[in-house]
Amino acid sequence: MTPAQLAILIGSILILPNIFGYFRPAAFGAAIRKFPRSEPCGWVLMLTGTAWFVWVVQTTPLAEFEAYKKYFLIGFSLVGVLTCFFVKDFLAVRGFAVIVLILAKVVIEKFRWLDTDWRLYPITLAYLWVIAGMWFTISPWRMRDILEWKFASDGRIRLLCGVRVVMGALLVIIGLKIF
Repeated sequence: MTPAQLAILIGSILILPNIFGYFRPAAFGAAIRKFPRSEPCGWVLMLTGTAWFVWVVQTTPLAEFEAYKKYFLIGFSLVGVLTCFFVKDFLAVRGFAVIVLILAKVVIEKFRWLDTDWRLYPITLAYLWVIAGMWFTISPWRMRDILEWKFASDGRIRLLCGVRVVMGALLVIIGLKIF
């Protein structure tokens, strides 16, 4: 995937749900507030994150640890699957954190060496995702608290959805015009 395609994809992912949130804030807020404790979302996100992480480990040369790669792959796969069974509390938040951390890795690798200052926008977002991913991994209940605050009123929902639509549109424009 090229940097332009990645910027357009991430921008579109930011734009689409937030357009819905802007025009239907009550329904959007009610759905999002259920997310942290949603077990089906947790299973999907955790298993997707686990599969993506295992693929990254499989395709990355590990130098002196290459002989242990198959054990790593088995161990990481087991941890991801067993987490779905034994760490059900805030599983969706933990799965979201795994995906955000891996997505940040991909974004930083794709945009790091581009010869334009516009690369700093997606890279800055990626580093913010790293901080959020680590924070939500160690204290997942904070996402619930943040979402309760963010989605407390229709006006706040519209404002924050509008900001995210603008952020996504900027990524799409950068992907189309600059990268």
